[in-house]
Formats: sequence, C-alpha cells, structure tokens
Amino acid sequence: MEKKRVKINNVSLLIAVVLLVVMYIAGANIYERFGSVSTILNLFNDNAYLIVVSVGMTFVLLTGGIDISVASTLAFSGVFSAFLLEKGWSAGVVIPLVLLIGAFVGYMQGYVIHTFDIAPFLVTLAGQFLMRGMCAVISTVSIPINNGFYKAVALGKISFTLKSGGRPKLYYYVLVAVFVVLAAWYVLKYTRFGRAVYAVGSNEQSAQYMGLNVKLVKIGVYAINGFCAALGGVLFSFYTLAGYSLQNMGLELDAISSAVIGGTLLTGGVGTVIGSLVGVLIQGIIQTIVTYQNLNTWWTKVTFAGILCFFILVQKMAAVRAEKQKEA
Repeated sequence: MEKKRVKINNVSLLIAVVLLVVMYIAGANIYERFGSVSTILNLFNDNAYLIVVSVGMTFVLLTGGIDISVASTLAFSGVFSAFLLEKGWSAGVVIPLVLLIGAFVGYMQGYVIHTFDIAPFLVTLAGQFLMRGMCAVISTVSIPINNGFYKAVALGKISFTLKSGGRPKLYYYVLVAVFVVLAAWYVLKYTRFGRAVYAVGSNEQSAQYMGLNVKLVKIGVYAINGFCAALGGVLFSFYTLAGYSLQNMGLELDAISSAVIGGTLLTGGVGTVIGSLVGVLIQGIIQTIVTYQNLNTWWTKVTFAGILCFFILVQKMAAVRAEKQKEA
C-alpha cells in the first residue's frame, strides 16, 4: 500500500508543480509585470484563507471522507465575528470562540458519520445548510469590521525593497496560513495520528486489525477540518474586514479541487498538504491570468474544471498501473 501511495502521489504532485511553473513562466513572458515578486506574493495574500481550508479538507479526504460544509462554516465564522465585534466584544475572545465553534461543528459531524455510519456527503450537507442558515439568522447584510486589532492585522505587512524600485508586500495573516501548512505537514508525516490517517484512508478494516483507533481518527480529521474552516473565516475577515452570510459560496469545491490537483485521492490514503498548497497556487495563477486578460471571472472556474478533469485521469491511470505492478 505504501508503494502505491508514493507512486501515485509523486506523479500527480510532480505534474502539478510542473504545471504551476509553466503557467507562471508563460504568464511572465506574455504579460508585463506578471513575473514580478509582487505577483508571487499576491498569490499568497489573496488565497491565504483558501490555503488553510484546503489543508483541513486534505485531512478529511485522506480518510476517504468529504466535507461540503466548510464554506458555510467559514462564512459563519466571519459573520459571527463581525456581529460580536460590532457589539463591543474583544478580538481576544471572539477569535478563540469562533475557532472553538468550528472545531465543535466538525467534531459533531465526524461523530455522526462514524457512530451512525452515514455517508459523509449527507451529514456535511446538513451541516452546510445549518451553518449557512445560522449566517442568515445573524444578518442578511454585510457587517463591517472596525475593530482595531482586526484592522492592524489586515493592514500589517512585511515590505521588501527591490533594486528595480518595487516594494512588494506580504501581509501578516499569510504567515498564519504558512504555519498551518507546515504544522499539518509535520503532523501527517511524523506523528502517529498522521500515519493513522493514511492507514484508515487506505483500508479502514486493516487499520482496525492493526489496533488503530479508527473512531478517534475519523472524528479527529473532521474536527481539524472544522477548525481550519473557522480559521479560514478569520483570515478572510482580515482580508475583507467584513462578514457576509453569502460570502464564499462554493468554496468547498475550490478546496476539494485544489487537494485533488495536488495529488490527493478522493478514495483516501494518498495525498499531502504541500500538494494542496500547489493546487491553490495553480488556481491563483489562473485567476491572475484571467484578470490580466480582462475576462469574465467565471473563466477561472471553467479552466480549473478542465485541469481538474485532467488530474483525475492522471490519478486513475497511475492507480491502475500501480495495481498491475502489485499483481505482477
């Protein structure tokens, strides 16, 4: 099983990295200033929240599950935060509270999925409706955030001075996304829990025979995913300084697609958070090209859908080849 995982993951991730580099080089040759450092940093500035959500989604996908409630959890985190801040609550209380709520929602979904053996899609669909409905209960209009801490984080940045005279910047909240990626990579690669996640995704029955706590793993990954979705909502609040009940509709598909393009199998047991990061950056590159071309933003979705289909075929062919080599 380990042999199969490495081969499939290496093929998909290698192709994704090559695609990212080729798209960047092509854009730099076609569009003025596309190849600047600012373009690279803006990929992280504009997608920090999606990076965090994709990391959480990777944990769930690795166990063979799926969670389509993350966009609603993200929106709830933003709206509820804005609502509480408007009422005078401090950021030091609001942020831990929404993170705790996100983790609890994920925990409950994981508990229901494992305990009652219900399809993850159905449980998280209910979670999606619940969290999006709660957003509307709080407010149907955008709530601006005027909190001093949020403004300081939103505007705080690291500036770089280049010989060319440019001053590209990286916002502080991006560092949170980078830390999440590194922490998740470490957990999956070097901890017992991480190895258990791969084992459960590869073969849940075999994982049970090995003495692994499958219940803890399955509930744990959904709790982690809920936490990441809520944290993504906090980062998005820094990015927009507002909370809105309808924001980020369909974000769950962006997170799933980013993970799949980065080499994560929907059947579980295969994938890395680094691959998911690459998938997010590919999506960001496409969006940048669409912007330079002054096209309708929906072309980003169309192009990304085509790339996703290609990577699904790549993964399928790699899986078939690995099975044949295993039988041989």
